[in-house]
Order: sequence, then C-alpha cells, then structure tokens
Amino acid sequence: MGSLKNREDELEQVGKEAILYVNGVRKALPDGLAHKTLLEYLRDIGLTGTKLGCGEGGCGACTVMVSHYDKNMQKCVHYAINACLAPLYSVEGMHVITVEGIGNRKHGLHPIQEALAQSHGSQCGFCTPGFIMSMYALLRSCQTPPSEEQIEESLAGNLCRCTGYRPIIDAFRVFAKTNDDLYTGISSLSLQGGQAVCPSTGKPCSCGSRGPSGIDSNKQCVPCGDKCQPIFYSEIDGSKYTEKELIFPPELLLRKSTYLNMSGFGGLKWYRPLRLQHVLDLKAEYPDAKLLVGNTEVGIEMRLKGMQYQVLISSTHVPELNVLSVKDDGLDIGAAVRLSDLLHVFRKVVLEREAHETSSLKAFIEQLKWFAGTQIKNVASVGGNICTASPISDLNPLWMAAKAKFRIIDCKGNIRTVLAENFFLGYRKVDLATGEILLSVFLPWTRPFEYMKEFKQAHRRDDDIAIVNAGMRIFLEEKCDSWVISDASIVYGGVAPLSLSAVKTKEFLVGKYWNNELLQDALKILQEDIFLKDGAPGGMVEFRKSLTLSFFFKFFLWVSHQMDGKKSIESLQLSHVSAVQTFHRPPVIGSQDYEVRKHGTAVGIPEVHLSSRLQVTGEAEYTDDTPLPPDGLHAALVLSRKPHARILSIDDSKAKASPGFAGIFLAKDVPGDNNIGPVIYDEELCYRVCHLCGPDTHENAKLAARKVHIEYEELPAILSIQDAINAKSFHPGTERCLRKGDVDLCFQSGKYDKIIEGEVQVGGQEHFYLEPQSSLVWTIDGGNEVHMISSTQLENMNCRFHLYPIYASLMVNFQIVLYPLHVYAYFCYYSYILMHSRLRSTRSMFLMFLVFPCQKWFVEPSELVVDLVGKETRSAFLAAVASVPSYLLNRPVKLTLDRDVDMMTTGQRHSFFGKYKVAFTNEGKVLALDLEIYNNAGNSLDLSLAVLERAMFHSDNVYEIPNMRIIGGVCFTNMPSNTAFRGFGGPQGMLIAENWIQRIAVELKKSPEEIREINFQGEGSVLHYGQQLQHCTLSQLWNELKLSCEFLNSQEEVTQFNGKNRWRKRGIAMVPTKFGISFTTKLMNQAGALVHVYTDGTVLVTHGGVEMGQGLHTKVAQIAASAFNIPLCSVFISETSTDKVPNSSPTAASASSDMYGAAVLDACEQIKARMEPIASQNSFSSFAELAAACYEARIDLSAHGFYITPEIGFEWRTGKGIPFRYFTYGAAFAEVEIDTLTGDFHTRTANIFLDLGYSLNPAIDVGQIEGAFIQGLGWVALEELKWGDAAHKWIPPGCLYTCGPGSYKIPSLNDVPFRFNVSLLKCLPIIGNKKRILNSHMQKHIILGSSVAHYMTGHPNVKAIHSSKAVGEPPFFLASAVFFAIKDAVIAARAEVGCSDWFPLDNPATPERIRIACLDEFTAPFTSYDFRPKLSV
Repeated sequence: MGSLKNREDELEQVGKEAILYVNGVRKALPDGLAHKTLLEYLRDIGLTGTKLGCGEGGCGACTVMVSHYDKNMQKCVHYAINACLAPLYSVEGMHVITVEGIGNRKHGLHPIQEALAQSHGSQCGFCTPGFIMSMYALLRSCQTPPSEEQIEESLAGNLCRCTGYRPIIDAFRVFAKTNDDLYTGISSLSLQGGQAVCPSTGKPCSCGSRGPSGIDSNKQCVPCGDKCQPIFYSEIDGSKYTEKELIFPPELLLRKSTYLNMSGFGGLKWYRPLRLQHVLDLKAEYPDAKLLVGNTEVGIEMRLKGMQYQVLISSTHVPELNVLSVKDDGLDIGAAVRLSDLLHVFRKVVLEREAHETSSLKAFIEQLKWFAGTQIKNVASVGGNICTASPISDLNPLWMAAKAKFRIIDCKGNIRTVLAENFFLGYRKVDLATGEILLSVFLPWTRPFEYMKEFKQAHRRDDDIAIVNAGMRIFLEEKCDSWVISDASIVYGGVAPLSLSAVKTKEFLVGKYWNNELLQDALKILQEDIFLKDGAPGGMVEFRKSLTLSFFFKFFLWVSHQMDGKKSIESLQLSHVSAVQTFHRPPVIGSQDYEVRKHGTAVGIPEVHLSSRLQVTGEAEYTDDTPLPPDGLHAALVLSRKPHARILSIDDSKAKASPGFAGIFLAKDVPGDNNIGPVIYDEELCYRVCHLCGPDTHENAKLAARKVHIEYEELPAILSIQDAINAKSFHPGTERCLRKGDVDLCFQSGKYDKIIEGEVQVGGQEHFYLEPQSSLVWTIDGGNEVHMISSTQLENMNCRFHLYPIYASLMVNFQIVLYPLHVYAYFCYYSYILMHSRLRSTRSMFLMFLVFPCQKWFVEPSELVVDLVGKETRSAFLAAVASVPSYLLNRPVKLTLDRDVDMMTTGQRHSFFGKYKVAFTNEGKVLALDLEIYNNAGNSLDLSLAVLERAMFHSDNVYEIPNMRIIGGVCFTNMPSNTAFRGFGGPQGMLIAENWIQRIAVELKKSPEEIREINFQGEGSVLHYGQQLQHCTLSQLWNELKLSCEFLNSQEEVTQFNGKNRWRKRGIAMVPTKFGISFTTKLMNQAGALVHVYTDGTVLVTHGGVEMGQGLHTKVAQIAASAFNIPLCSVFISETSTDKVPNSSPTAASASSDMYGAAVLDACEQIKARMEPIASQNSFSSFAELAAACYEARIDLSAHGFYITPEIGFEWRTGKGIPFRYFTYGAAFAEVEIDTLTGDFHTRTANIFLDLGYSLNPAIDVGQIEGAFIQGLGWVALEELKWGDAAHKWIPPGCLYTCGPGSYKIPSLNDVPFRFNVSLLKCLPIIGNKKRILNSHMQKHIILGSSVAHYMTGHPNVKAIHSSKAVGEPPFFLASAVFFAIKDAVIAARAEVGCSDWFPLDNPATPERIRIACLDEFTAPFTSYDFRPKLSV
C-alpha cells in the first residue's frame, strides 16, 4: 500500500490554514492549540454561553451544535456534541453554533429560547444553554417534526438541578406538533441579488424563482426573499419558527478536507490523516500514539486522570475506517463509525430485513438507547469503545455474544481476523500488537430460532455506566419434537477485569433440551462460573452476583416467550410475562393546579423569572465567565492524599520547573491567621490545601499541582459516624437535648402495648450545583485595594469573606472600622447557631487571614448557581485561597474548581445516624419517643451544629407525641467538612421519624398512612420545644391529596397488579411534612431594603437578599409594583449591594421572600405616605405624573425599609421557645414500580399538595416545588456517596469515589414521574362536587359542579407578606413518598416468599438495596434475609 513519504501524490495537500466557522463567522485556527478543547476556545473568544460544568461530558452544560457536509449523503448534517471533550482541531472545517448564535435579547429570541423562558424552564440558568442547543440540534437534524419520545431522548445528556425537568419538557413538547418547514427546506437568508440559499446544502438554490407551488421536493428548498425579523414562539400551536437561521457556510461546502499536522502545549502532536495508509504510517512512526474519534475516553484520561499522551491521531476523516455497509451475510462496520450512525443504520436495517436475521441488532438498539447521552453517541466510535476494553462496556458483551469478528490491520497492511470473544485479554488489554489497529467489525445476521438479548443494570437508567451488563445468545434446533441448544453464548460485564464469557455455562447448555430443568441446572453452574471475591473493586459484590443469575433467568423467560406456541415449549406463566417486557417510558404528563389570586397590579400573577431571557440566550454572566486580565494567573489546589496524617516533607521542585510557574503558597505564606470558619476558627486552610499559581491556562496550573510530592506519616483516621461514636469523637460544645413529657416514666408505666427499637442510617448528598466554585481576585493601586468576583450565596457575610452574590452590578466600598483580629464581629453568621452571643463574621476571618482592612476590599458580583445553600460557607475558603497569591504577587488570580475537586473538598449534605425507641398502643397511637441522633460534621464544625438542631426540631415531623427525649451530637471525623443543603437537617430528622412510623405499621399490620393519620398534630398542638401550632392546615391537605389520588382505589389497583405479576411489583405511599420558617437564631430575622421612585414613575429597588434562581428578585419586584399600583415593567431590581443595604441576613431558611418582601413593602409604604397629601389634592392620570408632582413639591421619594420577624425566640438552655414564625405544610402521594430481579424502578405518579397561603407568584412556587421534589428524589433513591471507609475498603481511605457525573448520579429527565402533578391548597370557599380537568401542558382548572356544600380549604397566612408562605425547602422531604412507595413494593415482593417481618431500607434506595431486599432464590445463595448493603455515613 506504500508509505506516507512515498505516496505524496495520493496525499491531499497538507492544510496551510485550519479554519472553523463559529456562529457564521470565519475563524482561522493557528498551530499550537492541539491541547485545547472546543469549549476552551469558545470561552477564550468571548462566547461564554457555553458552560463548563463537569469536563467529562456528563452534564451537557457545554452542548453546542456542529455541522459539516457529508459527501456520501450529499447534505449537511447537524448534531449536538459536548464541547468540553471535543479537541479544537477535531471540528476543523465545520460550523459550530453556540447559544449566542441562535438568538439574543437585542435582535430577538429564537422560538426555542422563547419557549423555555415562557414555560418557566430556567431557574439558576447555568444548564439552560445546553438544553437549548440540544433541542436546536434535534430540530435542525429532523426531516420531520420530532416525536415527544425523540425530544426527551435528545435531552438525555443534559442535567438540571433546579427545575425538576417538567417545565423544560413542556416547553419543548410544543415543537413535536409543528410543521418543521424551516429545517426541511425554508430559509429567508439569501445571497446578493435575491438568490436563495438552501439551509441543507448551503449552496445557491436554483428554485429561487419559483413560487411555493413550484417547490422541487428533491432539493427540499423554496424561495426565501429578504432577511426577515424573527417570528416568535406561539403559545397557541407553536407552529412558527424563527426565519433567521445560520446556514452552512458555502466556503466549507466547497472546501476539500486537508491533512492536519498540528502541535500543542508540552510537545503534543495532533494528526488528522485522510487515508488508512496515512494512519498506518503514523502508527509505525509513533507506536504509542492514541487513535481517537470522539475523544470521550482519551480526553477524560488526559484531563481528569493526569495521563499524558504525546501523539494523537484523529481517524474521523479516514474513509476506510468509516465504512458501514450491509452485506448478504451481515454488517461490515468501520472502527471509526459513530455510535449514533450505527444506531440509525441498525434501526433502518431492522425494518428492512427478516425479523429472524436482526435479533442481535435489536439487542444493540436497546443497549445503545441507554448507553450514553445523545452528545456522546454523536461522537463516540465503535472502535474506541471496543479498544478501550472497559470491563463495564455495554457493547463488548454483545459483540462477543453475537460472534462478531474483528478485523485488525498492521502497519504493513496485513489483515487478520479475531473473534470478539478472544479479543479481550485482561483489564484494558486487547489483542492488538504494536503497530496494529482495529480496522472493522463484522456482525453476522442471526439465524431462525437464534435469539440474542441485552441486559444492563446501572444506578440510573439514563446515561449511566453499568453495574453489571450482559449479552446472551442461544440457537435452538428442533430434534425429535424437542428443542435442543445447538449454540450459546453468555457474556457478562462488570463481574471481572474484562468482559467475561461464562464458558462452563455455555458448554453445559450446548446439547441440552430447552426446559425448566435446564434452567435450574444452568443457574447452579453459573454460580461457579462467575466468581467475585469479597472486596472486589466496585463493591456491591452480593448485588452483582445476584444480577448474573437474574439476567440469565430473564433470558430464559424471554426466549421461552419468543418460542411460545412451539411444540414441547412450556408456555410462560402470565405472572412472569412482565419480567421480560422491555421498559418503555411514556411522555411525561404534568399538571399544575393553582388559583391566581391577584393583589394589586402584580402580586399573585404567575410572572416569568426576570432573568430568564438572559439565561436562555447565554447572556447571563457567571464568575468563570469573567475574562482573566492579561497578567492574570490560574490557581490550582494541592490536596492531601491521606485523611489523617502528619506532613513530613513537601517537594515542589518539579512543579517549580513547570512552564510559567509563579508560586506555591503554604501555611507559612499566609500573612495572618491560617485558621478560618463561619462559627469558630477550627478549619486550618493551608496544609489542608496548599495552592499553586501559573499563567496560561487552568489546565497547566493543574498539571503543575500534580507534580508536588508530599511525604506523610499516617495517623489513625475516624471515617464514619459509628467510628466517631465508638471513639467518643465529637466537636466540643455540640451536645443538644430536647424534652417533652417524661419518656422514662412512660416506658415504666406499662400504658403502652408495644415497644420497638431500631437504628436508621441516612445517606448524604452532593449539592452538584452545575456551576463549580469559582473566585477571581485582583489588586489595584499598587496592592492598596483588592477586588473580587466570586460564586457565592451570601452577599453580606461573604463580603466579609470579600465575596459577593449573583446578579449585582456595582462594586462595593466597605466603610467599616477595622476591628482587632481577636475580637468577635457584631454579626451572626447563620441561623440555628447560638454557640456565642456574637459569632465571628467572615470579615474578621479574612482580617485574620490576610491582615487587610475591609474598606479597601471591592467586590463585584456574578450570576450564581447554588441549588439551595451549596455555596453558603464553603465558597469562603476558596476565596481565601485565591486572595493570598493575588495579594502577595500583586496580580489577578482565578481559582475555578474542577467538578471532582469541588466534590472532594467542599462538603455535602450531612449523613445522619438515628437510634430510636418508641412506645405505642395497639391502635397505633404513639406514646413516647426516645431518640439519639448524630450527624457527620467532618473535620471542622462549619454549620453542622445548626444542621443538627434543625434535625432535632423536625424529628416529630407532623406527629403528636406526648413524651419525647431527643439527644443530639455532632461527630468529628477526618473527612471534608459537610455543610448546609436544602432543608438544613430537617429532612434527615423527618426521615428518621417516618422510618419508625413505617415500622409501627408493620408491627400492627396496618398501612403506614393509617398510623400517620391517627397521630397527626392539629390546631393548638404543643411541640416538643414549646411552640404551639396555629393555622394548621395539615388535615385539609391530607384529605385533598387523598381525594386527588383516589388513594383507596390506588391501593386496590396496586394489590391487583402485584397479585398478577411475580417479578414486578408496585407500591404506593402518602407522606406529610411540616417545615418551620424562620432563622432559629433570633437576630438573623431582620431585613433591609432601599426603594427609589423617579419622576418618570419608575422604581428602583435594592434589597439584601441574593437571587440564585429561586425567583426572589421577581417576587420582590411584584411586591413593589403592587404597592405603587404600577406595571411590573416599571420596577427594576438593582443587584444586592452592601453599600445600599448593610448587615443583611443570609438568603436561607426559606424566609427571604417573607423578610425582604416585607422590607421593600415597608419602604414603599413610607414613600406612599409622603405622596398621599399630594395625591389627595389632585387627580393624576398616571403614577409618573404623581411622582413628578411630588418632586416639584420637594417630597423625598427614597426610603429605607426594614423588617424584623416578630414573636420568635428560642433558648437552648431551657429547650423551649418559639423558633419558627409559622410552618409550611405539605403532603405527597407516589406510586412506583420496581423490577424485583434487578432493583430497577420508575415513579409512575407523584401528586404533591402544598399550603402556600396566597402565593406571591404561583408559577415560580410550582417551579420550586417540582425542583425540590426531584432533588429530593435523588437523595432518597439515586444519589449515593461512596467514601473510602470501613464499608468500602476497595476505595483508598478518606477518598471520595463518587466525585463526578460518571459515578455520582443525580436525577435525569428520565427519572421524572410519568404523571407529575402539583397543587397549591386553595384558600377560597369551594363548591362541592367539583370536577377537575387535567391538561398536560397548561394549568389544571376547576369546574364547579352542582351546589351541595361549601367548605373552606387552606388558610391565608397572616404571619407573612400578603398572606403568602415560604416554599424553597419545605417540598424537598415530600420526595420521601417515593422512598416509602419503593419500600411498599419491596414488601409485596418479600411476601411472595412468605417473609412479612420488618426490614431496614436505607436511603438512597438504589437498585442494589431494592434488589437485595427483594428476597428470592437468586439472592439466597449470596445474602441472608437481614443482609444490609453498606452505606457511607
């Protein structure tokens, strides 16, 4: 075939210039950028709408659309990719469109953007551009309107932590019912002279002179005329798209592909050959070179695992490697074929070929559906997935089972063929010699009565790596009226260092008759064939073993079902059929039932989030979007590799030799005190982390940091709550106790009928805010002033850390007297804390840390993504880290954490351990509760005591308990400090309560709902801390929920389903909640605001709260607009700034709308009172006229508003008081279905009721409810933190295994309940016999039937602004209805084997815990009936 040097005549000219089009603009790519990703390049040129969320293609925040001309198909192809993984040169010659390229506020929004904004589909907004671009790519690529299923599938690679996905689905669903003319041939863009341009080909269109009736259907284009203004999204039918679309650049259409030979940082070489021989010659010259197509594996290895490859060869443009041809005996698949193309061809072939030939293809289709997100499948290749040889590859077991053949070619052109089952040699080792590459894969057709099936079980169904997967094939032949196995293949992934063929089982099967006797014998052989030792990497050994048997059993049932009706084949029992049915998810149907109770011009109206248009266009700026000044430095952290150790030495010589090294900073370099903390200074910053600075890029700073070598002397480590209890390791002064009645007397009295005792483990949860922690610090005036931008939640307290909140637009000059370093500041840091009368503020902390006066700190704000309390305190130590080198070097420093470092260092929701003893009667009435409760604080206190206290306050949930004793402790462990998260300990306390409630129900053989009802608190109930309930709407909520879900009918339907299905079970549950609203530290319950009225009638409002996507600014603006009786558009919210509103409290405890809304109203009322004399003397036609008249009369039109929450206060010395202003009540119903053989589950229905009084903005409140519920669903059922501890010895001690989206799974769109209904409790008299009409895309409406009776539901909340109630945190716990519905389903499964005893089920209820709890013959060989899967607590 010749060599590269000898065949120059066959080599297209090496490109002198690499080019790329971005949003229609030509970009020349210079040499030397091979180390850059497309995302880095886009952000460097100012297109910051594309975000960095994880760096591994797992969150979709970086999604863009790329287009290129496919010469084989003779048309442009458009698809979504992850820009964070795409090497810059991989998109050379392509057109990249980002969110900025499809619409903006100045020139008009694209209908996709408009739809999402109007549907309340954006909250924090960080993930929003990614969703927009995934949907845009789908529409551009579709030749017909996409189905709802296609839309949901296209969004599978995008994660959202705020919205709960439902409004996003509803926003995009409208495009499924449109005539997608724009993307199939209409464009109003034209060339000069009126010649039309086809959006598909980018060529001048010859049909431009024809009218619409003369359209050439083959060319798929019509005349387009002059450029038009955008046509906006139509709420009625969504039938019009914008007519301003970017076409494929004609230059790229006419340009020939060129051979690329580029370089990058550190000597990196990048090649893009055009012929197979070029690849072979390069491989011969560089034997260790890595071949790549999508960079989905190599990119992660290089950027996250620190692996260095010097030569990369992109095979995307090699025709011989991109072959995909259908032959008489099978399919020939090139190694570089992308998985999305493979899936497309497989689906097409299945429709065209005989059914018996495509059994293997159908297995691949099903497996590819759940393989990864759309963005990954669009670039990942067949050969890359094979040669990576991952032991959990989803496809390799299928290649092996299908008897696929791999064609391998060496540098001399010699080709050999190897069976797939012989190709994998060991952990990530394959049968490729030096200089060999995988050329293609041959997949044979299956024969009549040859069946192949795929299996996979993961933590999350969508876009997740497998725990165990399998490919199984059987070939049956009829002999003597019986069916005999002539050939078989059973292959597993996830049970060995490589994809493993069950050879003994295969040998046993061949020649055997297909019957139930075969099944039982094969299962015994399989147990011996697949061996997993205890402590195997990945853990979950018992679960993985059971899956091997479950999968084979499912395969046997499936094949029997396929052969149903054949002679000698036993018919499948009807109760077994559901075990073999393929899961099909219906489109999400959501309803939102609320009444619009308008107050004034704006309050009560479901207005859209004020920042939504900024977010959907990518124009909202976040901290990392701020460009680094020219002399700026990037910082990286050097982390400890041991949980508890003494540092012996630090060798930074290699780091100092790194290009551009600027400095490494240790404890000795800190100008002031090295200890920080929001409550007490117990957190040593340096030596906990040291930091290193270097110019150029963030990546180079990380590379230098990895070169720092530290020697340790290891010390004994405490890694769990149980370790801490055993060692009596508690943070000093954190013991707490609450009492009611006399617990001991009750237990001694004998008035009870039964006593239960037990333990509850409550798992933690990662915040997983989509925006990682980031800070930018710089000095000016020779280092005399310091400025900072940071992603932080608390504008006032974090300004004392010299941080700032989102959205603000003004610098702040702190005019504050510098206190001595040892003096406490006069501010409390957070609610629920009473450790000191005056807590140390973060200002004094920074004074200690940097020895710099506050008045010389200037802070600029940024957009913020917090996902409720994730950036409350932990952002502070990162800001401190960045400030030291900036101050000492007098240069700007940016520190942005990678997702894995963020998760490893910034803490999570606290894990808890509860030990209870409960006395109750035979009727189920609880008489006494004795509870010990502990949380895992980590190595510093942070806010852990406050979290414990909130958990203790909520340990009764909604239940009347005459005698209670709750003792709490904060455990010190050698783990990163845990911190605040949505609910702030309340959900953990309530989950412990619901666990013993459920156990009482089992003991008494009653339903948990019955036990709950009999113990409900009511009006006037006195809680265990002395507060009396007022305006309690719990019973009304509960009854409304029962009506809406038809609970008794649902129970009967579930019972019937479970009786008819052996291997699938359904469960239901109803769970209530009561969440206290206020900061439990009294002094925090104050708020300020500043309001200006201008002579044109417009109003400027500044308040002390932080807008972080929850709609606080929007609600405040509505309050101001209604106060002055002016339109909402006349009110502008100036971003939070401490030079306007000092001493503000944290935006937390769900109280911000109450407090800041009231403060704004106070300011407005002051101004109105001043205006009243003028208004009463004259009749003004507008507010503007009144304002102008007041100005002329020299009336002050500015006012400072202030609010203090009245009638609250709690004293821990007595354990009594009124910590909460009021309570938000809620209840939820959930129905789930589980696969008892695998542990997989899905939520069929979720009905949520909340009492929010008179909602300030019901649409925003519904968004908060849905987002909280889905976030809570992750906590109770999906998100498991795995630390290196006694429960996970295969993980290095103290290390976090689940440190990114690849291993830590938050809910995806696929986890949203099929029916997701949210209702706000009505506050008006309602006629009886009401009927509800459900609409899947609009709010639910009430139709009044015949008048039978009037009754009142709900109650206006007289204790908050405009009778509203807080909403941020209360709905979170309602997701526990899913958890207890899962347990209800497991109970039904255990009943099949005669087990009715109570059993523990820890959260999260992952597939492992569900499967192991469902006792049957497939778990019996590996676990006992009381086996409890391990959990990091």
